[in-house]
Amino acid sequence: MPVDYSKWDALELSDDSDIEVHPNVDKRSFIRAKQNQIHQQRQERKLHIEQYKYERIVNNGLISRISGLLSALQSHADEAKTKNPAEVAFRAVMESAAGLDPKDDMPPPRPEALQAAVGGEPLPSYTKMMATLLDQVNKALDERGVGQEGRYEGMVGEIGEHLKKVEGLQGELEKKLAELEREEARKITSEGIHTGFDSTHINKSSGGSKAEGGGSKESGKVELLNPNYTPPEALPAPSEREEGGDDDDEEVTASPAAVKFANIKSSDYRESHAWLSSHPEILTEKETDGILVMAFDAQLENRSDYARNCVHQALLIQYCRALGRDGVALFFKRITTPGHKAQEVFYKDVQDTYMKIKNRSREINLQRAKDEAEGKGEGVEQIQLHAVDPGTVINIRIPPKDSEDLDVQVGRAIFESFTPEMQKALETGSLEEVNKVLGKMSVEDAEEVVGKLSESGCLSVEEEVIDATTEEGKQKIKKLEQEAKEQEKEGQEKEGQENKGQEAKYADDPE
Repeated sequence: MPVDYSKWDALELSDDSDIEVHPNVDKRSFIRAKQNQIHQQRQERKLHIEQYKYERIVNNGLISRISGLLSALQSHADEAKTKNPAEVAFRAVMESAAGLDPKDDMPPPRPEALQAAVGGEPLPSYTKMMATLLDQVNKALDERGVGQEGRYEGMVGEIGEHLKKVEGLQGELEKKLAELEREEARKITSEGIHTGFDSTHINKSSGGSKAEGGGSKESGKVELLNPNYTPPEALPAPSEREEGGDDDDEEVTASPAAVKFANIKSSDYRESHAWLSSHPEILTEKETDGILVMAFDAQLENRSDYARNCVHQALLIQYCRALGRDGVALFFKRITTPGHKAQEVFYKDVQDTYMKIKNRSREINLQRAKDEAEGKGEGVEQIQLHAVDPGTVINIRIPPKDSEDLDVQVGRAIFESFTPEMQKALETGSLEEVNKVLGKMSVEDAEEVVGKLSESGCLSVEEEVIDATTEEGKQKIKKLEQEAKEQEKEGQEKEGQENKGQEAKYADDPE
């Protein structure tokens, strides 16, 4: 009977001992570079799969909310022909929001691996996404010059177009995800190894004599091979990062007009209405975020009343902005009507948002108190590259692709084994960019990368060429001369101290 060896074709080997390289090329270095390349591609593929799965969950939540809003608008289409279209649209928006569970308003957090790779702030709530969508719809209708009569039908059409776009993106995402999953399953790797049967069960007799005609057995307890094992799902989740986002992001702050609006008491709707009517420029998403930041800062300082007031005013701007051109007048008309359903929806949203800020602020304050009690410093150990000797600089050179020099080829293979982020930093030629990437790594990983940088020839220490004809060059020369004098002085002082020590020793023991 012939043996079928075709199943071994799917094995992905990164350390094949039969690999042939040029006699002058270090075989171990070449195999190590090949290993790193395969592992990097595999890691990037897994990261993309995690990202697509996460985006699919978020898109499904957004599609369900857009579909609900569209259905509510379509169900009131006949009513909009005889009544004020703006009021009908407002009622439809409120109905679609009232049927949703506030617990499901926030998208799920990113997986740990994806958050570590992408970074950035968590996604906004679905309510905020829908508010942004309504902003875009109203802006599109204003640009097209749609009048009051056809505005309701235009809003339904625009929201339908947005729904088609999101569904189209979801379809493309499903195709990419299926393709990556097929590619992942095509290869057999060590990560696919799993334990088949891992159970130990011991049957113990009851110790008494068996009854005639067949006895019964008493099953003993299950013997645990590792009684101290803790399943992964039972382990405590890692703490959230207190701060997120890129350092280059612009800080969100409220304008002076928005700050004054945030200081208006939440119960004084007449004053709020007058301020928004005279300052329509603060009806933007940026001002909403700025006032929410004020609420967060106030809650960190335990100023609960002011924080709640800021949340109320921020959401007031958001609701008025989402209702379009006449949103301010329409919102205040409904919110001041006793027993109106809009009051329940709005106040519930204010309470939920404030509780999220309150809970998060409490966690941050507890963590800060814990860090202070343990005496933790703010510094983190890092590996950074700097020239030690005065007058020298570290230059970056990337090994070319098409070189016939074997040493350069090996250096190029090591360069291609680096992460894309490190490769981009090296391509800039800036040591500062390389240090930024190294600063994000652990000390062990950074030391390994620095060793590879030296091995590949990407870094070289050279004498710095200073142009003495420029003012900057003159300052550098002056600084180097001053450092040389200080080093010479320190050497002389140290030598003098050693001589004094020798003289004292000789005086005590002349033999």
